[in-house]
Amino acid sequence: MNNFKKIGMTALAASLVSTSVFAGEVTVAGGASINFENYSADSTAGDNATGTKSFSMGNQLTFTGSGTLENDVTASISFVLDQGDDATAAGGPFDSHSVSVSHDMFGTLKFSGEGGDSAQNALGDTAAGNIWDNFDTRNGADSKLKESRAGNNIMHYTLPEYVEGLALTASYMPSSGFDDADTAVGIAYTGVEGLTVSYARGSNDGQVAAVEGAAAQPEQNANATTLKMEYAFEMVPLTVAFSDHEYDSALAAGTEDQDARAWKISYTISEEFSVTYAEEEIDSGTAADQDAKYSKLTGAYTSGGMTVSANMQEMENGDHSTANSADEEYVGLSVSFAF
Repeated sequence: MNNFKKIGMTALAASLVSTSVFAGEVTVAGGASINFENYSADSTAGDNATGTKSFSMGNQLTFTGSGTLENDVTASISFVLDQGDDATAAGGPFDSHSVSVSHDMFGTLKFSGEGGDSAQNALGDTAAGNIWDNFDTRNGADSKLKESRAGNNIMHYTLPEYVEGLALTASYMPSSGFDDADTAVGIAYTGVEGLTVSYARGSNDGQVAAVEGAAAQPEQNANATTLKMEYAFEMVPLTVAFSDHEYDSALAAGTEDQDARAWKISYTISEEFSVTYAEEEIDSGTAADQDAKYSKLTGAYTSGGMTVSANMQEMENGDHSTANSADEEYVGLSVSFAF
């Protein structure tokens, strides 16, 4: 008799566990790519003195689990596997992860344990698509776009859609080490067919990283502001975009200031084939520095979940130093698969 009771209780416990698991849902989305890159440098100094050629593989899996509670609150978790793209463990398999709690009346609160965006840099990509990012590791910190502080353990809040097509967001980054707490806000409007307008502003109130731990620790007390507009024409398969990004710091002589302007034009030749041309220009804010200029021409063919793309990119004055320094050309080929 006791054995039958034990079997019955075990079956009941298994049933309860199964019911709890069934109440939620886990999905997996991912992608993979095979890439070829060729950097042909004109510069005579620095890491980009000689060109490089390489093949590489891209890979990413995003696991998303969610469930709805009795009070109509939805809780979800996102976890990304991306080999070699982990900020805290170089070469590790893990990337960003976050947990979100949402309700139709109260909006969505997202806490990113790793790899989170602020409300500003979530909208802060240039209209050209951050061409500079393909060259930044070859020219140092000065070639990177400067934005509001974001990263691990950041809170991001999205308000409910009170007005159709209007999205309002805010974020809070706790203080850490020499860095004070930072906040950001963002607004995006898509209420007119074909038009997307976004504006975002966020702070970076902390020390300049290069002097942390020194006797004098200047606070940059900076603000990053991004304005972006994109319009897809209805009568012709043409999309145009423009963006302006400003980074203003309290440090003397504008040594940390930055202004980035970008534009893009895309033409869809057919449902499968499209061509895009884009340019970016980054002003370092110091009168003696040269503006860094970037351009990119891309052709892409998509069939189902496969995309074949080729792009040519060019950088001029990537380190802002002189009119002929840090010039470089790039050619990339990629075959990617989404599933």
